[in-house]
Amino acid sequence: MADLATLYTAVLEGDAKTSAAIAKQALDEGVEPLKLVTDAMVPAMDEAGRRFEAEDYFVPELLLAARAMKAAMALIRPLLVASGAKSAGRVAVGTVKGDLHDIGKNLVASMLEGGGFEVLDLGADVAPEKFVEAVKEKGAQVVCLSALLTVTMPSMKTTIEALKQAGVRDNVKVLVGGAPVTTQYANEIGADGYGENANSAVAMTRKLLGTGN
Repeated sequence: MADLATLYTAVLEGDAKTSAAIAKQALDEGVEPLKLVTDAMVPAMDEAGRRFEAEDYFVPELLLAARAMKAAMALIRPLLVASGAKSAGRVAVGTVKGDLHDIGKNLVASMLEGGGFEVLDLGADVAPEKFVEAVKEKGAQVVCLSALLTVTMPSMKTTIEALKQAGVRDNVKVLVGGAPVTTQYANEIGADGYGENANSAVAMTRKLLGTGN
């Protein structure tokens, strides 16, 4: 019988091959797909995030954990969709216009997915209109804006202004982050929150949506 503790450990330790194998075995044995996510994978990603904040894990370990989580999710997600299982929320993630950096954005997207959110990854160098579209047409409840360059930070403000112009700013929470971004800047441009790293971005998203601490 599939051991969910083994799945937890495989995700936490970044063992993608084992996480996929255990997930497949559990599904074959009739374990509910959502149970795998809520009882093993989300707790494992939460623990990986905690270790990252405690500096016991670094970006490579966090990326490996995210990859192991994705390996299992590739098998689980279609079943969740088919069963109509409710996600923790729909989040659009992207690096703002003019910025091609995506490692931080990818990490945030993976951590959010590991936290049970439905993630719309818009990629890098994303025009404000794409974020607006994600809210208007795809129902994003939170928009996460990433910037790694000081010169691209103004694109965050431009994107928030575009959401206002489109009449959807009140329908979505805006979270910003990236190396040069600060809480002060987030407040100045009218964002709803600031995520210092991938783990805090997940915690802030949960807080903004009222789905956790």
